[in-house]
Amino acid sequence: MSGTIRIGTSGWSYDDWVGPFYPPGTAKGEYLSHYATRFDTVEVDSTFYRPPSPAMISGWAQRTPAEFAFALKTPRVITHDQMLQDCDAEMESLLESLQPLGKRLKVLLLQFGYFNRAAFASSTPFFQRLDTFLGRYAARVPLACEIRNNNWLTPEYFDLLRGHRVTAALVEHAWLPPIDRLCAEHDVHTGPFAYVRLIGDRAGIERTTQKWDQTVVDRSADLRRVARALRQIAQSADVLVFINNHYAGHGPATCRDLRTALDKA
Repeated sequence: MSGTIRIGTSGWSYDDWVGPFYPPGTAKGEYLSHYATRFDTVEVDSTFYRPPSPAMISGWAQRTPAEFAFALKTPRVITHDQMLQDCDAEMESLLESLQPLGKRLKVLLLQFGYFNRAAFASSTPFFQRLDTFLGRYAARVPLACEIRNNNWLTPEYFDLLRGHRVTAALVEHAWLPPIDRLCAEHDVHTGPFAYVRLIGDRAGIERTTQKWDQTVVDRSADLRRVARALRQIAQSADVLVFINNHYAGHGPATCRDLRTALDKA
């Protein structure tokens, strides 16, 4: 099979995009509607900081076409505060609030930070907790999982996700191995599609700029490498790719550059 590659940004509510991406004078309430004329998918970052209300979710559904795909970050109260434990009430509330999205909800991302030994002495207790959580929810909602402990990206981890048909999120991040190396070293196809995130070095780029209206880091070589990896992944799965402003300075421009690199790959 040959899969599709859908590319979008991480979020859409950036005032700095008015002018370079949104037409001048675009009101904040019109951002998503305009975004959906240019992209067919988006990763929602705001849900990490606070659970979305049903009214908010209904608004997103009304502003996007039926084929639009949302990837939502799971609220941090579940992934960071509770760390998947004693969070059934929060998960049930979240799933209820997401119902207005219907088929627009492509996936919920479980994004975890770097776990130090105070949180988990090793990967084993975390994997056990993750296994229990996925056993409860993976059959009810499409899930993707991202961990940032390099040494935990092992066959055991990918097998655990595969057992629940949960997608492994592959991340281009300052302290993680590049996705092409991960694909070469592991069988990363664990779910019904692939999920790739281009994050970059947040602290590094913020020393250069905190205004997200233009590219400030030349990522052309990285994008060519990523494009080759994406073409390889897409030979056996559909792929969702999300790029944030911190990767090169302006998410929409990087999406355009990646698409160009893919056309040449």
